[in-house]
Amino acid sequence: MKRVLVVGSGGAGKSAFARRLSSELDLPLIHLDTHYWLPNWTEPTKNAWSTTVARLLSEDAWVMDGNYGGTLERRIAACDTVVFLDMPRLLCLWRVLRRWWQYRGHVRPDVGAEGCRERLDLSFVWWILTYPDMRRPALMQQLDATRGAKRVVVLSSRREVEDFMRSLSETPEVDLVYPRPPSAATLTEVPDNIDPASSIP
Repeated sequence: MKRVLVVGSGGAGKSAFARRLSSELDLPLIHLDTHYWLPNWTEPTKNAWSTTVARLLSEDAWVMDGNYGGTLERRIAACDTVVFLDMPRLLCLWRVLRRWWQYRGHVRPDVGAEGCRERLDLSFVWWILTYPDMRRPALMQQLDATRGAKRVVVLSSRREVEDFMRSLSETPEVDLVYPRPPSAATLTEVPDNIDPASSIP
């Protein structure tokens, strides 16, 4: 694994997971939010963002976390592994609320741009709550459609995340299986693709 894409609902734990994975695999870490947002939550133009994504993807190795559906297809084409954090909606919502409370009035490290103080609005909450019904089915169809094209792992609980991280220290190049057996202790192998991001480009 040299180019790993981490995706999932808001609050799924993408940034924290990507940091751990980057450290475990000794790969450069890319938080897409850090590269997307300009000061005071200003969005880049589509051309500027496309150029930025092309530059990031041109690197030889990375762990990249973030949704941004408008560039997802390109990022999946460039990666060798996709990790989909398929976490329960209420866990995601709880994590987002906890994050908002922790960073309220401050800029989150994985966002970084000046003036981008932590914020939370109803549209984001709604996106999280409807993600399993509105986004996930299409994502799983994409995974099936690309079966065998990429290494894909779907993690659906904190325990599975820990199992995955433990497996890396034992066999970093383990093939992963999709879908995972309900109580599998090791990871598996197969397809790929994703598409979170509703209001994000």
